[in-house]
Amino acid sequence: MNAPAPIAAEKVLLDAEGLRRTLTRIAHEIIEGNPDLARVALVGIQTRGVPLAQRLRRLIEERAGDAPELGAVDITFYRDDVQVRGGDAPRHPQPVVRSTALDFPLEGKTVVLIDDVLYTGRTIRAAIEALFDYGRPDRIQLAVLVDRGHRELPIRPDYVGKNLPTSRTERIQVQLVEVDEVDQVLLIPAPEEESHSG
Repeated sequence: MNAPAPIAAEKVLLDAEGLRRTLTRIAHEIIEGNPDLARVALVGIQTRGVPLAQRLRRLIEERAGDAPELGAVDITFYRDDVQVRGGDAPRHPQPVVRSTALDFPLEGKTVVLIDDVLYTGRTIRAAIEALFDYGRPDRIQLAVLVDRGHRELPIRPDYVGKNLPTSRTERIQVQLVEVDEVDQVLLIPAPEEESHSG
């Protein structure tokens, strides 16, 4: 009888200190790319983009003296992989709906969308669509902690923490103290159907 093939273990790509240094660099780049921080709003994409946006706001305020506006956007109803079937149970697990909080006018702002992992680009497309339901910012920029490649849409981040090319049989998992009680970025072997669709 053959033994099953061993499952490859997860690999830590960024520890807490590496994550802190990466966010500090992104904060510096946002400051450099936006001379008028009073016109900047950081908008985190639920779930892990929100604490990343909060951390970036603190870092920007520490370094520049100005704290950009802060918001959160939920993209659940803008996703192209969520299907509502008339009265029938969904075929796939449905995402949890979280809150959108944009307590400032978007007009005249440069909105920096913030997410943990950029993959296909579909999450970002949905976030842009959600933003336009709340107003028309002057510009939209994109900051991501990790760009793992495999884009399906023509979306390119303005600020990237780490470029970590992956295969489609791998998954990047960002864990943050605010959500997961630990700060780290992991590379995890995973079947493609389980991979993050961002």
